[in-house]
Amino acid sequence: MLRTPGAWTFLLPGFAARQPFAMLTISIVLLVQHTTGSYGTAGAVAAVTGVSMALFAPQSGKLADRFGQRAVLVPGVLVHTAAGGTLTALALAGAPLWALFAAAVPTGASVPQVGPMVRARWAAKLGGARLMPTAAAFESVTDEFTFVVGPVLATALCTGVHPAAGLVAEAGLTLAGGLLFAAQRRTQPPFGTSVTGGPAVRTSALSVPGVRVLAIAFLGIGSVFGGMQVSLTAFTEEIGQPGMNGLLYGLFAAGNMLAGIAVGAIAWKSGPRRRMVVGYAGLALAASLLWTAHSAVLLGGLGLVVGVFIAPALISGFTLVEPLVPASARTEAFTWLTGSVALGQAAAVTVAGRLADAHGATAGFLVPLVGTVLALATLVALRSRLAPRPHSRTVARGVGHRVPVTVD
Repeated sequence: MLRTPGAWTFLLPGFAARQPFAMLTISIVLLVQHTTGSYGTAGAVAAVTGVSMALFAPQSGKLADRFGQRAVLVPGVLVHTAAGGTLTALALAGAPLWALFAAAVPTGASVPQVGPMVRARWAAKLGGARLMPTAAAFESVTDEFTFVVGPVLATALCTGVHPAAGLVAEAGLTLAGGLLFAAQRRTQPPFGTSVTGGPAVRTSALSVPGVRVLAIAFLGIGSVFGGMQVSLTAFTEEIGQPGMNGLLYGLFAAGNMLAGIAVGAIAWKSGPRRRMVVGYAGLALAASLLWTAHSAVLLGGLGLVVGVFIAPALISGFTLVEPLVPASARTEAFTWLTGSVALGQAAAVTVAGRLADAHGATAGFLVPLVGTVLALATLVALRSRLAPRPHSRTVARGVGHRVPVTVD
C-alpha cells in the first residue's frame, strides 16, 4: 500500500494537518475551566464546538467534491485560526458564556476535514483495489495515534506553559499543517466532473441509503468515545486514583490501534458488510458490560476489549463508502461519517456527565450501552442497504440518460 505512487506526498502532510484536531477539545476544556472554574461550562463550550463541526463537516466535504480540496482547505484553515484565537482571547478576558458559545461555533465549523480528504485520496488512488481495506485500517490507526498523542501534548502545554498554550498551538499547527496538505495538488481526487469528463450530476452523499445507515452506526461509535471519556474520569475520581484515568483510556486506545493493525494485515475472505455487522455486534456486547465493572483492573480489561471491536466496525464502514458512493461525492460521505462520530461523542459527553453527577460513574457507562445497541439494531434491520448497486452509481455519475439501443 505504501508503495502506491504519490502516497507519501499526502500521507505525511495529512498526518501533520490532522494532529491538531486531537488537541482541540481538551485544550478548550482546560482553558475554559481555568478561566471560569467550572467543568460544566468548559464541557458545554467543547460540546458546542463538536456539534458545530458535525453539522458543518458534510458541507465542507460537499464543497471539496465540487471545487477541489485545496479550494476548501485554504480559507478553512484561515477561518479556524482566527476563530480559535478569538475564543482564546474571550476566555482569557472573562467573557460571558454566550460569547464563548458564539466563538465556539465557527471554531468547530471550520475544523479542516483532513482525515476524510486523505481517505478520498486513497479511494481515488486505489480505485476499488484489494488494498482499500488496508488503507482504511491504516487511516484508522493513524487517527487513533493522533488521539493518543494530541491530548497528552495539549495537556502538557496547558499545565506546563500557560492555560491558553494548548489552543494557541492547535490553531498554529492547523494553519501550518493545513496549508502544507493543501499544497499537494497532484494527488487530490478529480472534482466537478463525471467519469465521462462532463459536468457531474450534483447528488448528496446522504441520498445514498447505505450512507444514512452507516451514519447511524457511527453515531453509536461516537457514544462509546464520549461515554468512555467522561465515565472513566468520574470512575477514577470516585476510587481516589485520578491519575489512572490516562492509563485506562490508554488501554482503550491501545485495543483500537492493535485491532486496526490486525484488520489491515489480514486478507479477509468475507465482505466488509458482513465484517461490519459482526464487529458491531461484538462492540455492542463489550460496551454492554462496562457498567458492571467495579474495579480498575476489570474496567481496564473491558476497555481494551471495547477498543478491539471499535476498529473493525470503523474500518469496515469506511471501506463500504468506496463501492456505495460515486467518486463525485466520496469526500462528503467520509465527512458525514466522521461528523456522526463527533455528534455522537458530543451527545454522549453531555448525557454521561449528567448521569455520573446524579447516579455515580457506573451510570455514565450506560450511554455506550444504549448507543451501540440502538445502532446495532438499525444496522441489522437495514443491512441490505449496504450492498452496492451498480445501476445507481452510473446515474449519480451523470451517465444515466443513455438509452439502450439494439445492436446488429
